[in-house]
Amino acid sequence: MKDILKAPFLIEMADTAANMYRLGWDERNGGNISCLLDETEVGEYLDLGCVIREIPLGFDGAELAGRIFIVTGTGKYFKNVKADPETNLGIIRISKDGSKAELLWGYKDGGKFTSELPAHLMSHKARLSVDVDHKVVVHSHPTYTLAMNRVHVLEERAFTRSLWQTCSECIIVFPDGIGVLPWMVCGTNEIGEATAKQMLNHRLVIWGIHGIYGTGNSLDEAFGLIETVEKAAQLYMLTAHMPIINTIKDEELKALAETFGVNYRKDYLDV
Repeated sequence: MKDILKAPFLIEMADTAANMYRLGWDERNGGNISCLLDETEVGEYLDLGCVIREIPLGFDGAELAGRIFIVTGTGKYFKNVKADPETNLGIIRISKDGSKAELLWGYKDGGKFTSELPAHLMSHKARLSVDVDHKVVVHSHPTYTLAMNRVHVLEERAFTRSLWQTCSECIIVFPDGIGVLPWMVCGTNEIGEATAKQMLNHRLVIWGIHGIYGTGNSLDEAFGLIETVEKAAQLYMLTAHMPIINTIKDEELKALAETFGVNYRKDYLDV
């Protein structure tokens, strides 16, 4: 067996967590990441027949039975992942009946996966139904995105338009817009179900007055989506209290999207 600590997927996960903490997106134990792994690749590092222990999922994950994920742990600080991945991360496989997570590696202090895992798995299931190459769900608390939640109407068309109008790259990077949920109690199946419903049409979902979910085919893609939203939200918050002299008009947004060949939400523009 190869050394699991040298596995590219584990190193990338630890590096991403460290970067998110450095940016201030994941204070204390805020935020969580889950990545769908290739069984063959994982089998190069772990004995897939050796289950350390089983952990109840708390919801029906039967549609993801047999899938393997690397997931940040509950109560774990992102700043510690790189120094001690075996404590702060876990590699799990969804059991055949979908009721449990089979721990294959990690959580060595007796811990478990993030409390948001049901929301992650529901989002994975939703995104896989529209994109077979989907792999990653990232949840974080970016500062300016949260600040914008405080002063902007929490409605997906309006929120998306404000970001699109702030920075030229936005409609190109997230032409599918941003799903927006009102404030809800986190760590529940209810918020997971609401998020998954939004994920059928969006790769990004705002949790009102809480944070954001970003998805993608790689950690880079999911991280980059959130990064672009956060930059635009920062620009919005730095200028929202001033008279707005220049903005990107709807006709210009349409021209941007068509020039770059992206499938944008046409119903979000008044053209």
